Amino acid sequence: MLIEFITQPQFSFLTAFAEALHVPVVNNELQIPASLGEGFVRRVDLNDDFRLLIHRYRLDQELILKRVGSKDPASFISVIFYNNEEPVSLVTDDEEQHNFSRYNDMAIQIASNNFDSVITFPANTEIYYTVIGLSTSRLKTLLELRQPDALIDAIVNPKESFLFYESMGTETQMTLRQLSEPQAENGLAGFYYRIKAESLLFDVFNQLHNRQQARHSPVNKADAEKLFLIREAILSDLGQPPSLPGLAKLGGMSETKMKDLFRQVFGDSIYNYYQTARMEEAAYLLRHKNYSVSEAGYQLGFSNLSHFTRLFERHHQQKPKKYALGG
Repeated sequence: MLIEFITQPQFSFLTAFAEALHVPVVNNELQIPASLGEGFVRRVDLNDDFRLLIHRYRLDQELILKRVGSKDPASFISVIFYNNEEPVSLVTDDEEQHNFSRYNDMAIQIASNNFDSVITFPANTEIYYTVIGLSTSRLKTLLELRQPDALIDAIVNPKESFLFYESMGTETQMTLRQLSEPQAENGLAGFYYRIKAESLLFDVFNQLHNRQQARHSPVNKADAEKLFLIREAILSDLGQPPSLPGLAKLGGMSETKMKDLFRQVFGDSIYNYYQTARMEEAAYLLRHKNYSVSEAGYQLGFSNLSHFTRLFERHHQQKPKKYALGG
């Protein structure tokens, strides 16, 4: 199933999705018909320029959301949360596909309206996918920042394109799950949704603010594609440290530009990003694949298991053996 839309404030995804499924929208909610799966999509209007779109469903067929970038200035911003157990994939042009991996590094997306993307959700998987849409003026009011740093200023006062990804912490995941639960009919549902939406925005912008970058560089579509290729190359072999000259050549960038844009978009240096991915993969191998500590360490290129143990404990606050046992 393909849903195609242009990123602009007046577009109603709920209406388009309902038409594709041939189901009605009742009280800003559609129910997935039993013939296609189960679940719902719910829109919550907090103001004329501030809304939530909550997806919680399982479909019997693949779902493809194709976003066509707008040429208009980004006066309306979407913050997208992918809270899925199974990976989804992102295609940022007509050819290249990039996986949202279990590393959780791309679980939250903040992007200007001029980026095209295609997001694919596999059939028969539980989908938790939430979008907060709001105007730049509303966001400024909520943030109450007299002097926003360079990255946040690029979002609230958009003059050029921007693209950021953030990981998703446990509290954010819990808030998203709470948003998808039924609310009591006591007249306070709107208040509840507003508090949760503002909490999510605080978490995202607090993470962006903590990056403490002195400046922001525009990221065009070509740059975004190159960064995805570089990211994929880093994650393709976690047993080998990334080669900066090789990655720069792959992306067709200077090393300086590559390092600056990578840190800006993904929130960390290339080497730290690689190490975090290694430790997330190690946690996955230990707990879900039943690898021994030595097997996981050697799989990820560690010849010194003491070094592996120290690094794992620094990232996960537990020694790998205890983590593997669920401690």
